[in-house]
Amino acid sequence: MAEDNATAVQRPTGPIELSFPLPKAPDTRVHLRLTIQTTSILLFLTTTLNGDIASVPPLGSFVYALPDRMNTGQTLSTPLYTYETSLDFATRLAKLLARKTERPVYVGNSISFESAGIGGTVHEEMEGFKRVVAVVMDEVRKSSYDQLVNGING
Repeated sequence: MAEDNATAVQRPTGPIELSFPLPKAPDTRVHLRLTIQTTSILLFLTTTLNGDIASVPPLGSFVYALPDRMNTGQTLSTPLYTYETSLDFATRLAKLLARKTERPVYVGNSISFESAGIGGTVHEEMEGFKRVVAVVMDEVRKSSYDQLVNGING
């Protein structure tokens, strides 16, 4: 009898932890913790300078967003915890991910662009934003593929 070896290729169903350098500031790394479930996505983001994890960044903002089922081009969001300097980034990210994944998204964000090459310009922030979206969407696609192929319930 053939053995079912699907479990051998399953990805862990727990949180995914990754880090990568900011595009224009290689000394600044973005750290993310991503939990992908079939009904929602939970994402926490922070940055460190030169890998220094000893300094504790402020808590940052926590935002909830969900796709609008009546108007697919729109998303609804609400801040659950606000920290002025990180609220806009967290809101934009949560809304975009909710629209792209078509599921509710929670984003906790304490990313700081102050240590980026020019001190956190809009251009640097947008490049960081695009990089975060690309990394998260790649993980969501992998997770969705694993669910289809292996029948994993996330």
